[in-house]
Amino acid sequence: MLTRRTAVANGLASALAGSLGMAVIGRPTPAGALAAQPATPVNFKVPANAIDCHTHIHLEPAKFPWFDGRTYTPELATPKEMAALHARLGLKRVVIVTPSVYGPDNSATLAGMKARGVDNARGVAVIDNRTAPCELEAMQDAGVVGVRLNLNTGGANNDAALGRARFEALVKRVQPLRWHIQIYTNPTTISAIKDLVMSSPVPVVFDHFGGAKGSLGVDQPGFQDLLHLVRAGKAYVKISGAYRSSTSAPDYADLAPLAKALIAANDERIVWGTDWPHPNSAPPKERPVNEVTPLYQVDDGQLMNLLPIWAPSAKTRAKILVENPEDLYKF
Repeated sequence: MLTRRTAVANGLASALAGSLGMAVIGRPTPAGALAAQPATPVNFKVPANAIDCHTHIHLEPAKFPWFDGRTYTPELATPKEMAALHARLGLKRVVIVTPSVYGPDNSATLAGMKARGVDNARGVAVIDNRTAPCELEAMQDAGVVGVRLNLNTGGANNDAALGRARFEALVKRVQPLRWHIQIYTNPTTISAIKDLVMSSPVPVVFDHFGGAKGSLGVDQPGFQDLLHLVRAGKAYVKISGAYRSSTSAPDYADLAPLAKALIAANDERIVWGTDWPHPNSAPPKERPVNEVTPLYQVDDGQLMNLLPIWAPSAKTRAKILVENPEDLYKF
């Protein structure tokens, strides 16, 4: 995957962009660079009040310190940049998710939500056992509607017992608030917690195709369990972050069977998001964790244009972009 910093070298950015399926924008220095903006126009009519259900905000660490236990350090991404992205994509509303680099500190997410406005922004927080009930109530008043359980970035994907324990602990915390639990994991772990999801008293949302890989197809271990949960109405899935799940850029054709299977299973449990500003969350190798890792330069217009391929019906796209997230995120 190409990052901003590697793209600027020797004027190769534009030549490489087409072959990698990304919009790569060359800039003179990483310090002056901005998070990715769409290079490809959206090729379908975006329904009114459409919602981007997966974004992050990264603000100045002097005011919003990084989490000491983070596994990487991203470049900054501001509410102003996000607003420009959404203006170009025709998206009015947004869900901002606290990234792992802030740990259980949701201040940057709340600042991003405030900048966007209470009518147009919702949040998904990260909490731990030190997060006080009064903090949860304050976040709810600000528009937070769920919590994220990130088993992927922290390297806990293969520990089913830990995943189950953390899920059960979160259910107890968020059930009184009527929040949902958003999980970043893989299909194997989904299989291991399937029974908990089926009996969950709160909604469950799986990030980025449930961590499924396009190259492994619909028969990969765990994917049928994910389809079962969606079909039963017990889980939502974000068909987001295509570049994370696919090896077939620029058209991401290997993801089409997964997306279509999820939509066919239950189109009322599918939502969509950009995953902007596209952080490279892989731990840096042979360098300090506090060294900045450039953001991926991804063309969100190109990614959004996958929707008519995956969901040819305008009515279905309206469910995915408007109706389903309105219900889930309480707009």
